[in-house]
Amino acid sequence: MASNWLSFSLSFLLVLHGTFAQQRYQQQQGECQLNRLSPQEPTVRIQAEAGVTELWDPNNQQFQCAGVSLIRHVIQSRGMLLPSYVNTPLLAYVERGRGFYGIMQSGCPETFQSSQQMQQGERGAGSRFQDRHQRIGQFRQGDIIAFPAGAAHWVYNEGNEELVLVVLEDSSNNANQLGRTSRRFFIAGNPQQGQQQQQQGQYGGRSLRREQFQSGNVFNGFDVQVLAEAFGVDQETARRLQGQEDQRGHIVNIQQGLRVVRPPFSQEQEEREERQEQGQYGPRMNGIEETICSAKVRQNIDNPSRADIYNPHAGRFTTVNSLTLPILSFLRLSAARGVLYRDSIMAPHWVTNAHKVIYITKGESRIQIVDHRGQAVLDDRVRQGQVVVVPQNYAVVKHAETEGCEWVEFNTNDNAMINTLSGRTSAIRGLPVDVIANSYQISRDEARRLKFNREETLIFRSSGRARSSERVAAA
Repeated sequence: MASNWLSFSLSFLLVLHGTFAQQRYQQQQGECQLNRLSPQEPTVRIQAEAGVTELWDPNNQQFQCAGVSLIRHVIQSRGMLLPSYVNTPLLAYVERGRGFYGIMQSGCPETFQSSQQMQQGERGAGSRFQDRHQRIGQFRQGDIIAFPAGAAHWVYNEGNEELVLVVLEDSSNNANQLGRTSRRFFIAGNPQQGQQQQQQGQYGGRSLRREQFQSGNVFNGFDVQVLAEAFGVDQETARRLQGQEDQRGHIVNIQQGLRVVRPPFSQEQEEREERQEQGQYGPRMNGIEETICSAKVRQNIDNPSRADIYNPHAGRFTTVNSLTLPILSFLRLSAARGVLYRDSIMAPHWVTNAHKVIYITKGESRIQIVDHRGQAVLDDRVRQGQVVVVPQNYAVVKHAETEGCEWVEFNTNDNAMINTLSGRTSAIRGLPVDVIANSYQISRDEARRLKFNREETLIFRSSGRARSSERVAAA
């Protein structure tokens, strides 16, 4: 009986996975005929009181192929991104800074509460709870944060430096039923007051998704009297909900700092969480015990000790997927963090089941991408702040420049799978020597060297041969 149930469960999961993949395929069919790729930079800036939001052009072919959008929030110290929700899942990377966030799900308990005695008359004698709200999470540089589609959320910068969040919006996700665009619904403020600056050229036709930050909040469309009745408040308070006179934009300054009920977040706690993520002590979580209200949504991928692949002479590569952060199985997304030292190489590889969006966080790298025809659709140096989309199965190689290179990549599958073309676990390594020799018309000795020369898996230290040959050719 148990065996039959297990077989049914596995079959159901496979069918479900195939259904999601088919939905994404149907939405993107015909949109990945890419003859040329190029590094992309933000095209629109929306300035607010306490920060700026930068948007990449979602109409660009690369983003259309991947079915995603990319935005970057730069939030000043004591700045807060106002509460809103989006029709797509979000995956955010904390490029710089620290702070805390809230994710609100209807029906979840108010588990964070203050028990300070109120002044008499606020709620009547004997009332003890000053505030109750759903749980708040804290984050720091290097964290990946998952926001489910339709879940209202807000973000606050409690540090002394700017907070930079790079956010992927997956508009091709099956959770989105509003077409191929991401739509942000603010539930506070007046985002249309933000100042828009278009950075590159003119884009006729559809706007560059700037309408997300150029419209009023959802309460603005309701009748004031209906709002007052719904909340049990006077009409003046209901008008404040609509935010029509709010001139601050979508990121607001909180001069006195945000005072919310939350537990302290110490260095010791950070270290304990990292050990738990690595399974160094305590029972490992398998995701079954998580609910939508208690699911862990954050994981740090900057810590070198968490690296999945580490080469002390070349760099490291760290992933976060549904196996390490179970909520990603619902978002159908994952991420990775890469670091290449000077002149190091990330082996030529392809991703079998996902598109990936590469955002350079430091340095620069020469990136080459090759399509199914064997044509290079990209051969360029991609620098800090630029983005490149690598379509599914396109082969890609990275070669770090003299400053090295660091990046974060977002994948459109919760367990993106990499296949390498060189190295100890590569496709070439899996071939018999005779097959290699006859395929490439080389001797068996050459085939053996081709197969066994590289003992690393994914991150290679430069051998110097390529550089030497370049210098000889130049001479």
